[in-house]
Amino acid sequence: MKPWHAFLAIVVLMAAAPFGLPVYAVTLLTECLIMGLFAMSLDLMVGYTRLYSFGHAAAYGLGAYAAGNLLLHTHMPMVFAVLLAALFSGIVAIGIAWVCTIATGVSFSMLTLAFAQLLYAIAFKWTAVTGASDGLAGIPRTPGPFGMTVFQDRTGFYYLVLALLAASYLFCRTVVHAPFGAVLRGIRENEPKTRSLGYNTRGYKIAVVAIAYALGGLAGALYAPFAGFTNTELLFWLLSGQVLIMVIIGGAGTLVGPILGAIFFLVVQQELSNYTDSWALFFGLIFVAFVLWIPQGIWGVASGWAHRRSPLPVGGSGNEADRRQGEGGTHAPATTR
Repeated sequence: MKPWHAFLAIVVLMAAAPFGLPVYAVTLLTECLIMGLFAMSLDLMVGYTRLYSFGHAAAYGLGAYAAGNLLLHTHMPMVFAVLLAALFSGIVAIGIAWVCTIATGVSFSMLTLAFAQLLYAIAFKWTAVTGASDGLAGIPRTPGPFGMTVFQDRTGFYYLVLALLAASYLFCRTVVHAPFGAVLRGIRENEPKTRSLGYNTRGYKIAVVAIAYALGGLAGALYAPFAGFTNTELLFWLLSGQVLIMVIIGGAGTLVGPILGAIFFLVVQQELSNYTDSWALFFGLIFVAFVLWIPQGIWGVASGWAHRRSPLPVGGSGNEADRRQGEGGTHAPATTR
């Protein structure tokens, strides 16, 4: 199946889901899609640029608080508030990235964590804007443009999340397959060499962090009206660790993998929590198993299985399979042309 055919088939299947699933399952699926968008945003940094962020919750929290305040204190349509909150997160990220990209490796990761914890501390103290530890409650789903109320109920909001996730995926796919994405992969594989070819690698890293934060902020902005509240936990380091786990389990550098990783994480969490309060311990064992025996993630395993089963074109060779496996994958060959 061609990528576009597969994409359309998945979108159609997801669009039909509310008609065949119970109410609680639609609610869980909506949260899965929101977290999938959040994980996909981090994949731009981790999978394509090898920028490991330990503080990506900052993007999620910024988007959630921005959307929450807009929806509580203005009459702005929910769709516009969500998009404006995402833009706000991306703009704030430029300053954060400018500081964090001074360092590399573990130092970069620790700086992202420091900024996230700084925002967490600010949110905990700035009661007038964030509600401190109580958070913002009663966040409404305001009517859309021209008084449309289609996105206010459970099913309508699900379709809004699905549409924004699909649009974000197409945008990310365009970015990573453009020359910009080739430079990101060059930075991932060999930044000194990429810099020696004349590319301003720090500028590219600032740009990809801003894009990742904007998409992460979009996910947070969707979560605010979905849950009806925000709190400081959305900025806490624990959420940053969880979304990084989703990326690794799903398959870094694939865009689709982190979405699957988010669905896997939330569904397994839901099932385990039905049996024990110590669900995190058992999920930790699952994560260790993935790291040791399935490092390529869920999507990597599925793609490898599909490529082995699909016959090569007439006159083709093994290079065709290698090329298809490299498209958007973690092991894609770097090029800076």
